[in-house]
Amino acid sequence: MLSINDLRVGTHIVYEGAPYEILEVQHLHIGRGSSSIQTKLKNLKTGQILARNFKPADMFEKAGIEKQKVKYMYRHRGEYWFSEEQNPKNRFVLSEEQLGDTIRFLKPNTTVEALNFKENMLNINLPIKMDFKVVEAPPAIRGNTAQGGNKTVTIETGAQIIAPLFINEGDTIRVNTQTGMYVERTEKGH
Repeated sequence: MLSINDLRVGTHIVYEGAPYEILEVQHLHIGRGSSSIQTKLKNLKTGQILARNFKPADMFEKAGIEKQKVKYMYRHRGEYWFSEEQNPKNRFVLSEEQLGDTIRFLKPNTTVEALNFKENMLNINLPIKMDFKVVEAPPAIRGNTAQGGNKTVTIETGAQIIAPLFINEGDTIRVNTQTGMYVERTEKGH
């Protein structure tokens, strides 16, 4: 069992019968009263995010989450199909609701980490940094660069990213999939 002092960002717990991942933890001390913690939890089955406060007496069961490398194959009618990395015949599907915001950065044939809880595939973790081809970028207007400037570009998955003005259509950029932020240009387009 875990106490509130064991809760850290990334810890998996069972709360109200479902597996959750801790997204944020903040310790609170109010006057002479006892301490408590304020958390943000992500339900790994539904993708729903909850804000909850816990007291020192609260105890949690550690969720036995198994991680497995899988390959994203394709999307069909709101269903996202994956296969085991070494055995493409073993396939499973996750819904758009389960995956949540991660679908912005899913591209076919990408190896990701699947989260498995009690023999059920719940969700996936993307690599922290991924490379994407820029498919649409407005031209930089001359004179706009005095402050460094940014513009919104569209990457191959359809997601929109804020990137520097020098990024053009056809460039390949690296994006942090956790924050959705531009990191660097990895390849200049032709």
